[in-house]
Amino acid sequence: MELILTIIGINVVYVSLYTLRMIFVIKGQRILASVLSVVEIFVYMTGLGIVLQNLDNYWNLASYCAGYGLGVYIGSRIEEYIALGYVTVQVTVDCVEIELPSILRESGYGVTSWLADGKDGQRLMMQVLAKRSNERKLLDILDKNCPKAFVVSYEPKNFKGGFWIKRMPKPFE
Repeated sequence: MELILTIIGINVVYVSLYTLRMIFVIKGQRILASVLSVVEIFVYMTGLGIVLQNLDNYWNLASYCAGYGLGVYIGSRIEEYIALGYVTVQVTVDCVEIELPSILRESGYGVTSWLADGKDGQRLMMQVLAKRSNERKLLDILDKNCPKAFVVSYEPKNFKGGFWIKRMPKPFE
């Protein structure tokens, strides 16, 4: 039983590190990804060695598979928790008379707004840039001030110009 738990634990650590390394590469954090890959491959080789030495027991192989699946889940939860990068949120509201852009700017968000024509009349459109770690707070502010807002969020890949560039780490400049 101890061997099975060891195999599961090693694979959870390995796959979680793998998931984070891939995210760091995608986010342009190459040095951090490289350092993490050294630890990742050490953990991987250790776990694989243990499994290959004990192939006579199918429970060991099953625990390797279970650890892999758990690692994917835990790695994705860790990434969600650290929330690297930025998010662009497009907001459409029917309450054009409120000062929602000012409220968001005072809360530290970058906001570009304009009036648009919707099916049922005028709408206030906003494009809001935020750190991913602040997305939940942004959605709470929107929900409090305009609960019927239509919100679409996505992760921008490249940035050029604008006042937010001064706040961003070097890879985005």
